[in-house]
Amino acid sequence: MAGERRGPAATRARVLAPLLLLTCCVRCAAAGGGPSNIILILADDQDVHLGGMIPMKKTKALIGDAGATFVNAFTVTPLCCPSRSSVLTGRYPHNHEVRNNSLSGNCSSAAWQQGPEASAFPVFLGKQKYQTFFAGKYLNQYGKKDVGHVPPGWDQWHALVGNSQYYNYTLSVNGKEEKHGDVYEADYLTDLITNRSLHFLDDRSPQHPFFLMLAPPAPHSPWTAAPQYEKQFADVKAPRDGSFDKAGKDKHWLLRQPVNPMPESSLNFLDSAYRKRWQTLLSVDDMVEALVQKLDSIKELNNTYVFYTSDNGYHTGQFSLPIDKRQLYEFDIRVPLMVRGPGIKPKQTLQAPVLNIDLAPTILDISGTNLSSVNVDGQSFLPLMAPSLRNGTARPFFLVEYTGEGHQTSDPSCPKLGPGLSQCFPDCVCEDAFNNTYACVRTLERQHDLQYCEFADSESFVEVYNLTSDPHQLENIVKKVDPAVLQAMNQRLIKLQSCQGDSCRVGN
Repeated sequence: MAGERRGPAATRARVLAPLLLLTCCVRCAAAGGGPSNIILILADDQDVHLGGMIPMKKTKALIGDAGATFVNAFTVTPLCCPSRSSVLTGRYPHNHEVRNNSLSGNCSSAAWQQGPEASAFPVFLGKQKYQTFFAGKYLNQYGKKDVGHVPPGWDQWHALVGNSQYYNYTLSVNGKEEKHGDVYEADYLTDLITNRSLHFLDDRSPQHPFFLMLAPPAPHSPWTAAPQYEKQFADVKAPRDGSFDKAGKDKHWLLRQPVNPMPESSLNFLDSAYRKRWQTLLSVDDMVEALVQKLDSIKELNNTYVFYTSDNGYHTGQFSLPIDKRQLYEFDIRVPLMVRGPGIKPKQTLQAPVLNIDLAPTILDISGTNLSSVNVDGQSFLPLMAPSLRNGTARPFFLVEYTGEGHQTSDPSCPKLGPGLSQCFPDCVCEDAFNNTYACVRTLERQHDLQYCEFADSESFVEVYNLTSDPHQLENIVKKVDPAVLQAMNQRLIKLQSCQGDSCRVGN
């Protein structure tokens, strides 16, 4: 009746009804009306800043052009094991406590397995009746002590023991050891992952949705291409623009060490690595094509979200560092991110910053999981790519943190620098050290695209970059910035370094 007064309960019901319907719609967004399926493809060491996506024409057409491309996607830590741990948990490294790729650094340790792994996002997908499948590289130390360990939440498990390989590796197949040799048709890991994922899709139960996480070794070293791609990109060299072979002036001491300009031997080495990385990616491109074709043939393509990303970026010659990741600069912390799926309009290019800790809450959001019941530092980016399904806001700033690795004894390649270094090349170029330990706060606004970083070393070194005027981070402007700005960034950093859950998402 007109003018009728409603009590609080009735008012709440009127408000909640459309919200509940909206939640249902996310899971039933496709024409079929069932819960949406999800596939996450996680490459290993694939940059986006230096052309790492150029070889992947099929992937860009079948995922990027068919959905959303995030041009400001970042890892919260530029190293495999801590980054993958952030993907699985949706948490910053200071909360999941995986510091580096070693067992002592908590990579796939007993403490990890008993703690963060037990509440990683696949556990929650299982509660939503998802059929789950994993194949490829999991965590760098996985299976070294116990091949029989299968993390909770996975129905089918085909995980690489240890770090990336293309041939001559061991898998844990549902907890049982499976050794592989060097026969291309039977053993090439990227293709094996593809083939087993296709078999899983054939054998799945159509009564329940599915989630696949595929983690190929490419383009991680040893950069072994499939035979048919070994001669591709013969004339390609690493790009020579931006910060390539620039002296690390006014940077952390580790960046001031490399020989500059680089010797010819280093240039040849990194050019070869760059080509081989591209060659290995062509098999990943084939993987994406095969998956999309399979989804189409089983009539699930329109009801499946497909994510493509990498655990961290990479560099080849930037600031005279030959090859690696682990640094705070754009080439190491930016990653590719493309998503297609229900409710995502094609050919979107999205500017909002998205982090790899946002993958878990986004996947769980799609699955219908109540995110308030999950302990994550990230936030769902479903509202950004499918605003008709969700309302949301972009974060104004975020944290990047890294704990350096080193050896207790001097490296034979670099005895003059003493102990505490790692990842050393000839000519005394070391890519990492114990005190290459830093935390950065980054704003990504049109007027204030700033990065502020503090090192945990004897110098308490600080680096500050204005990426609007200096996109290649050539000039550390810490001595030129208004002290009030430095203080504000320092306070933001302090808060983020101790944040947990909701406090990591506060926009102040």
